[in-house]
Amino acid sequence: MIYFVELWRAKPSWEALSTDERTAYMGQVGSAIQGLIEQGVKILTWSKNDEKTDRKIAYDYMAIWTFPNQELADGFQKLVEGAGWYNYFEQVNFMGAEDSVENTIGQLIQI
Repeated sequence: MIYFVELWRAKPSWEALSTDERTAYMGQVGSAIQGLIEQGVKILTWSKNDEKTDRKIAYDYMAIWTFPNQELADGFQKLVEGAGWYNYFEQVNFMGAEDSVENTIGQLIQI
């Protein structure tokens, strides 16, 4: 299982679009998401960053996805790029395979 976390905030180019243009774009995004779900991709959440978060990162939204394999995770990254998402949103990503607390702690100790 591959976990993928996206953090993003709108760029001025997104804010400059009309509501109709934003709606049309998000309709296309929704269609692409449905195709991913049909292939076994799961969305754990899409969420707005709570203003009361301790040490809040300067991104307004997040999505957490799971992918059944690396091939789908890699395809997702290409899909996001190809859809022009980064033209409208400043984003950072984090991806990693499912792991245990014990193994991760072991890795931290070995740094």
